[in-house]
Amino acid sequence: MKGDGDKVVDNAHKKTKSVLIVEDDYFQAHILEKMVIHCGYSVAGKSDTGEYAIDLAKKSSPDIILMDISLRGEMDGIDTVHEIQKDLTPIVIYLTGNSDDYHMSRAKETGYLRYLNKPINLPILRGVFNLIDESS
Repeated sequence: MKGDGDKVVDNAHKKTKSVLIVEDDYFQAHILEKMVIHCGYSVAGKSDTGEYAIDLAKKSSPDIILMDISLRGEMDGIDTVHEIQKDLTPIVIYLTGNSDDYHMSRAKETGYLRYLNKPINLPILRGVFNLIDESS
């Protein structure tokens, strides 16, 4: 019998959060995909260009976007997030090697959750996901 202080957790109503991975390095994208799945999230898609990421976001409406700043194609990650935010409001986590003031100030305009310098590892990603889970 459960006492008054015992908590019963009902996860049946909880939807798995979906993550769009936008990364121009195939190997990094693959590693990120494995980490996302290991953390219990689903992968909505992967893209190495801003243009394709926008299409994927419109089709899948991801809860979270892991966004590299340097991408293949005409758009960088910050421009891509601006375009996606015209229609959607996903949580944005930048994963980048561009930690200079110029990129950071541009990224701030998008209201991101975290700006993480590469390389990242599973404990770092899990920590960010835990913040998201705690706030929802």
